[in-house]
Amino acid sequence: MAENERNWERDVIEKFAFAALKERRAARRWGIFFKLLAFAYVTLLLLAMVDWESSTEALGGRHTALVDLNGVIEARGDASADQINTALQAAFKDKYTQGVVLRINSPGGSPVQAGAIYDEIRRLRGLYPSIPLYAVIDDICASGGYYIASAADRIYVDKASIVGSIGAIMNGWGFTGAMQKVGVERRVIAAGENKDFLDPFLPLKEKQKAYAQNLIDEVHQQFIDAVRKGRGKRLKETPELFSGLVWTGSKSIELGLADGQGSLESVARDVIKAERVGDYTQKQNIAERLTRRFGATAAQALVKTLGASTMEIR
Repeated sequence: MAENERNWERDVIEKFAFAALKERRAARRWGIFFKLLAFAYVTLLLLAMVDWESSTEALGGRHTALVDLNGVIEARGDASADQINTALQAAFKDKYTQGVVLRINSPGGSPVQAGAIYDEIRRLRGLYPSIPLYAVIDDICASGGYYIASAADRIYVDKASIVGSIGAIMNGWGFTGAMQKVGVERRVIAAGENKDFLDPFLPLKEKQKAYAQNLIDEVHQQFIDAVRKGRGKRLKETPELFSGLVWTGSKSIELGLADGQGSLESVARDVIKAERVGDYTQKQNIAERLTRRFGATAAQALVKTLGASTMEIR
């Protein structure tokens, strides 16, 4: 009997000991977790405070000014009119700038943003007539990207670059068939005959479709006019030139959409005659990048979810 009591006491003590040890290990793991979390927070905070914008103050002397335009042209992003125009203004204002290279790698995007950059290039060329601006195309310069490039004094491409897509598009979704299948009814109360314009949950009205087509045609014509104004007599117009097709860099030269083959290095060295390159591209800090990217992603997700129509030049 005494032996059983001692075994029972030993079991209880062991259980308490193991429980205490387990609790201590759990507390240690949580402590490590919170320390790592605090370290990550402080690191992000410090990174957010760092100014990632390129600095050209130490460059000095004659140089070629570089501005990169990468990605989709949109209000929230690195290829926004605000970002690109700020960089272009800084590049032209520098007294040592001998020429500006706008290096483009973009599939297009917002016609408003592209138009604002186009207009700013022409304004700056008027203010600084002695400083040329050349567009250098990387992989792709389509739609809004080419809209912008057409404002340059000359356009240089790689023989395999993709160039063109001079067109405009408005797209969205229609869910009326799916709604009928699942028995969902759309109820809209609107003031104004066209307040439900292109509502994805209602049948497409022919009158609204015609209006949308006129809208797109007008934007397309603005694009065409900008290209004609920028390229002038260099264009070899064909029925397909403004149809939305794309061409290789080599073919774009034949069509007058580009002037020759070249890269940043060759244009700086052989055309501008200032081999040193200063990068004026505006780069967002971590906080701005995360905020803008989150906002853009959320907006895009909402648009896709609702099936709303969006307009792009591409």
